[in-house]
Amino acid sequence: MRAVLTFLIAFGLISCAFAAEILGPQPTLPQVPLIIETAKGPARFTVEMATTSSEQERGLMFRKELAPNAGMLFDFGREGMQAFWMKNTLIPLDMLFIKANGTIARIAANAKPLSEDSIPSYEPVRVVLEIPGGRAAQLGLKPGDVVRQTIFGNMPR
Repeated sequence: MRAVLTFLIAFGLISCAFAAEILGPQPTLPQVPLIIETAKGPARFTVEMATTSSEQERGLMFRKELAPNAGMLFDFGREGMQAFWMKNTLIPLDMLFIKANGTIARIAANAKPLSEDSIPSYEPVRVVLEIPGGRAAQLGLKPGDVVRQTIFGNMPR
């Protein structure tokens, strides 16, 4: 009985710690430069790299603002079908679904804050880039534009 009680208390403490962990924004992740080649010219960003599953789960949840040329890059390491949602995300975002060669496959514009609706890639992608909602339209970003970043091996020196 004592062992069961100890287990339940330990499980409860672990559960509370995990719940507390997801109640706020994650600390700023490592930042890297990123360039998107558009018809209007290059658009330069500084983006946070979400590479672990826990960083990717949390993403931009609970953030109250995002600078115009900031974002978060979710690198899954290989191409696959991806789907995102906006649960606990307080600001609208544009989601750019990007193939392994750096080409934008799809742009989901102005994703609705706090929505649990699935936002799919519709085709295999390696990376998803989240930027402030409406920013893709402001910059004239389109599917087929090329994203330059070291993970694609196409970043200029």
